Amino acid sequence: MKGYDVQGPALELGALVGEDGAADPAEQIRIALGMLNRHGLVAGATGTGKTKTLQLMAEQLAAQGVPVFLADIKGDLSGLASPGTPSERAVGRAAEVGQAWHPLACPAEFLSLGGLGSGVPIRTTMTAFGPTLLAKVLGLNETQESSLGLIFYFADKNGLPLLDFKDLIAVIRYLTTTPDALRGIGGLSAATAGVILRALTNFEAQGAEAFFGEPEFDVCDLLRVTPDGRGMVSVLELPAVQDRPQLFSTFLMWLLAELFEVLPEVGDVDKPKLVFVFDEAHLLFDGASKAFLKSITQTVRLIRSKGVGVFFVTQTPNDVPADVLAQLGARVQHAQRAFTPQDAKALKATVSTFPESSYDLERLLTELGIGEAVVTVLSETGAPTPVAWTRLRAPQTLMAPSSPEVIQGIIAASPLQRKYGTAVDRQSAYEILAARLAAQPEAPREADRPREQPEQSVLEGVLESKEFRSMVRSAASTLGREITRSIFGTARRGRR
Repeated sequence: MKGYDVQGPALELGALVGEDGAADPAEQIRIALGMLNRHGLVAGATGTGKTKTLQLMAEQLAAQGVPVFLADIKGDLSGLASPGTPSERAVGRAAEVGQAWHPLACPAEFLSLGGLGSGVPIRTTMTAFGPTLLAKVLGLNETQESSLGLIFYFADKNGLPLLDFKDLIAVIRYLTTTPDALRGIGGLSAATAGVILRALTNFEAQGAEAFFGEPEFDVCDLLRVTPDGRGMVSVLELPAVQDRPQLFSTFLMWLLAELFEVLPEVGDVDKPKLVFVFDEAHLLFDGASKAFLKSITQTVRLIRSKGVGVFFVTQTPNDVPADVLAQLGARVQHAQRAFTPQDAKALKATVSTFPESSYDLERLLTELGIGEAVVTVLSETGAPTPVAWTRLRAPQTLMAPSSPEVIQGIIAASPLQRKYGTAVDRQSAYEILAARLAAQPEAPREADRPREQPEQSVLEGVLESKEFRSMVRSAASTLGREITRSIFGTARRGRR
């Protein structure tokens, strides 16, 4: 089919389906590797085969030397690490679409947020995560997000590293007791501080403290290639936190923002340096502020020049904002349901986003079988290809979760486990306060304390002390002065 006859390296998606419903092995549907950094969308209703499409794409990318990052929310992508098992269905599908099927296993790493679940624990610091993404996780409104930005600005400029929850809480309490600290740039009201503190406390109670700290994950570890030239597939295991969608979706955005800041400009490349997959993409955009959406759009638009391709995976294209959808060059649309008036409206909207074609897409999209999709991509020249009804190839890796023994063996042997496996708690804002407390004169005995003086916590006493206020005024260290922030508010210190 015109536009899919790729001359260079490509992903083999499947075979074109004719009007009689039979696949034609002579008409292969491909995506040129050089076009994958133009991003893409994999969409479709639950149970239509989106996960197997991701598996198919990931194993081919890895085989051609392209690293892949995948978020595994349901726990069924771990099969990429194990060879597939022959089955009548897989062998039949392979013969139908002209595929030479054989068992295959990908080089894989298993990661987890803060060590919750199976995988090498990945963490970031509060300073690196920044106020914009943290406000999204906490569900703050724009006014509260602005106040959180002032808190981070104060810590950045005064050399107070915010590594974990207790550091950020300490600085917030200090600023509420020292209104002059933000003079000239705004202020932090007690009411807003209270909202932020309550949100942090609730977030911490959900176990989120495990995700913030050190050693901080280096996103360059996602770009590794094996000695034999295969790309590493990094699988972020999320079943343990799937009930906290705002957390993991925003953490994925942090990873992408870090990649954008760290990687050099490379322009157009023969194949991507990394393909980054956002599963359950609608969770990223739900409740997002205008500023957050603007930052996402800008990142997706510009990260192409860093050699990174981004694929969003969701149920309907409507889940992705129009400005982001406009940046996506490849579309793999599985079946879409139309059981309700809302479904029917979403179906019409989906059809309107495709190029004109000879298909009755409104009918076809409701009749596609499992493992079938309507595809349009960019050709090698960058032109949109015709819409193609495609019967997809069968993955050659295991179409089920890998065994716990396989996963644990990979984790134990991983060099990342040695690098990130043990948490570190170095000196930061909270410890600075504790050191100041230790340097203070001994507190008066209880009998000597005036009866009317209210009780103070140890931390509050330090925060209000003259010594600490003096320290903060003079603590504009080189570290603090060097911190700048990206479009997402993530910290940049030239640390890589």
